[in-house]
Amino acid sequence: MATKLLLDCDPGLDDALALLLAHGDPDLELVAVTTVGGNVALANTTRNALQLREYLGFFEVPVAAGAADPLVKLPETAEHVHGAEGLGNVLLPAPTLPLSELHAVDLIISTLAAAPGTVHLVATGPLTNIALALQKEPRIVEWAASFIIMGGSYTRGNVTPAAEFNIYVDPDAAAIVFAAGWEVVMVGLDLTLQAVVNNEIEKRMRALGTLGVDLVAPLATFWTNPHDNEWDGQALHDVCAVAYLARPDLFTSQSARVEIETKGEFTSGMTVVDFHDEMPNALVPRKVDVDGFWDYVLGAWANVASRYPHA
Repeated sequence: MATKLLLDCDPGLDDALALLLAHGDPDLELVAVTTVGGNVALANTTRNALQLREYLGFFEVPVAAGAADPLVKLPETAEHVHGAEGLGNVLLPAPTLPLSELHAVDLIISTLAAAPGTVHLVATGPLTNIALALQKEPRIVEWAASFIIMGGSYTRGNVTPAAEFNIYVDPDAAAIVFAAGWEVVMVGLDLTLQAVVNNEIEKRMRALGTLGVDLVAPLATFWTNPHDNEWDGQALHDVCAVAYLARPDLFTSQSARVEIETKGEFTSGMTVVDFHDEMPNALVPRKVDVDGFWDYVLGAWANVASRYPHA
């Protein structure tokens, strides 16, 4: 039986590729997609999710729009990384299928409530929707089969020296989520920066055929870091979170206590990780089998490429 997941996301280059992975792995069943403002504004993340649903062919999966702004802070986006509309230079046809009439928070709650213990919740954007869902229905902690995020770091950040983007954008939401009483699998920068698209991986992406040339490689290579002399390629952060759900055997993880800094002048959004605390609230993947990861991910994407209708 396929593993069911609900993906809360802010597409986004790597969110788009995470959606592709969730759709392409036959052992995963994508049951719903919810969007949040993050990498780009909510209107763009939602349009991107709707476009990807039709372009990739998961037509029956509901897509619901959620929070446009963080709980407390002013919104911050990352067009300089993801492009003006979120998908780099990739242009997709306008969507024709409708957006769900439900707010993302209500779709999260109703999806988990309908089948307690069977749907895994994966969040690859700011945690605003998840925090709002917890405030409205705390029982989602019990109903989710597991909860995995892409966010945080136990060393340094990427938007500030202390904070990773998804947590930095809405630290108040992250604080609610980590204090909710469930185990948060925190797939952070220390892990995701091991999954970079070097020249060899880009060649393997393009070898997927039209899908690889038109979508995968352009999304996976759009951003370069002008400040890193040792740059080896774009990291596919959000793909790692979906890969963890499907293949936890590829990851080496450690329990930890994670607290969120919400008020620090220089440290707002920092994930303070204590691997020695006797009351852990998180599981932190620290190492990935890089070769195994790419074999798995590219294999799942190949499943979609084999039936790709846009050649």
